[in-house]
Amino acid sequence: MLQNLRPMEIVLIVGILVLLFGAKKLPQLAKSVGESLKILKTEVGDGGRATPAPAAPADTAPATAPAAPATASAPAPEQPAAPGQAASPAA
Repeated sequence: MLQNLRPMEIVLIVGILVLLFGAKKLPQLAKSVGESLKILKTEVGDGGRATPAPAAPADTAPATAPAAPATASAPAPEQPAAPGQAASPAA
């Protein structure tokens, strides 16, 4: 199928790709497709056997959640003066 593509058709396909993805995204797109093909080839070459994940060492302590930060009591916000009363100056 790809053997029958003429140069004008290839230029048209590349032009559509540039319009769809933009010139800045095409190198990133090509890199990700290349990495995906590389992974696919290694998986097919292995016969689909998944390699087991390495076991965690037995002497490590389980992860614990970080302690919650202590909250300090903040001073109460100043209340606005009631209408008809003068506001007291802050000391």
